[in-house]
Amino acid sequence: MLILYGLAAADLIVVIKVETSGKVNKYFHIIVSVIVMSGDEKKKHVRVWVDGCFDMVHFGHANALRQAKQMGDVLVVGVHSDAEISKHKGPPVFTEDERYKMVRAIKWVDEVVESAPYVTTIETLDEHGCEYCVHGDDITTTADGVDTYHLVKAAGRYKECNRTLGISTTDLVGRMLLVTRSHHERDESKSPDPLYIQSIGQDNQGRSPYTGTSLCLPTTKRIAQFSSGREPNPGDKIVYVAGAFDLFHIGHLDFLEKARKLGDYLIVGIHSDPVVNVYKGSNYPIMNLHERVLSVLTNRHVSEVVIGAPYSVSSELMDHFKVDLVCHGQTTICPCPLGLDPYHEPRRRGKFILIDSENNVTTESIVSRIINHRLEYETRNKKKEAKEINIAEGKVNSH
Repeated sequence: MLILYGLAAADLIVVIKVETSGKVNKYFHIIVSVIVMSGDEKKKHVRVWVDGCFDMVHFGHANALRQAKQMGDVLVVGVHSDAEISKHKGPPVFTEDERYKMVRAIKWVDEVVESAPYVTTIETLDEHGCEYCVHGDDITTTADGVDTYHLVKAAGRYKECNRTLGISTTDLVGRMLLVTRSHHERDESKSPDPLYIQSIGQDNQGRSPYTGTSLCLPTTKRIAQFSSGREPNPGDKIVYVAGAFDLFHIGHLDFLEKARKLGDYLIVGIHSDPVVNVYKGSNYPIMNLHERVLSVLTNRHVSEVVIGAPYSVSSELMDHFKVDLVCHGQTTICPCPLGLDPYHEPRRRGKFILIDSENNVTTESIVSRIINHRLEYETRNKKKEAKEINIAEGKVNSH
């Protein structure tokens, strides 16, 4: 039995009573010093800074943010403006407003700083109360070839996380340029350089160690890292949506945000690659099933994902997940084989609605941005690769 008697603010007498078999009670008095901590001495929340372009915000970006969040308590993300990106890298695919909103929707992000400077300074970290800056284990440079993190590195306020292999904005642009060549652009004389685009968009033959891509090999560990793991609570209204969610973009985000507001728990079904190819055609999907699953799992509105969901929303699916409402956006609903409605069952139950995300951005419109500015993006990718080759060969400037 332990009895505590409080004395002064800084001391306690602890009286320990020991009951022995001989019915003799012995008492031991111990003075214990108590540390009284002021508010300033209590554990301080560590604020971590991450910045970047976050163009075509993909699961590689999100994984870096996830790792950075584990290095502190509050994750502050600086996002560069369109003007800064155009100056140092070339035109971004997503607009700055799209990128700001996409980054805010990543589940590990606490704060977003818009129009963050391209070169990270000590003043920027201090202004936002951040202990240090985190970046992947690749190198980012200015238009002049200067390491954008040289100042925080010199000050000892820089940490690195692992770059996610198998995905990059440059790679995704390369894949869309391949779509341009093989599908949208029928005139071969106007198509991009096939050898170059294949080198960055299809395999790991690119000479740059950063732009050259490797095959995305997702594991159950990675999926678990991205998953919330939360089960619906009793009484939660469960909402189900399904689709390709290819090149996860602002249109998808706005749709999921509205769907989530209609219930308490949002389940997203991701169609398999063959199924998407049937109703999208051509070279779609641009991202494979596992890449699309990871992209959707980064979103803070999503509670659960069904990998390789059936195209038709069946009674078995609705009963298994206890679905209260099924939603679809304003895009055309392609019929199943034999012309059947894939949403027949939820309509029959009176549990189906169409929602308007009030955003007309689609995967096709993102590809169109690449097509309409093909030469600019091809030039951008080549310049980026050339800079990275210089870095790999030790030609980068530190200041």
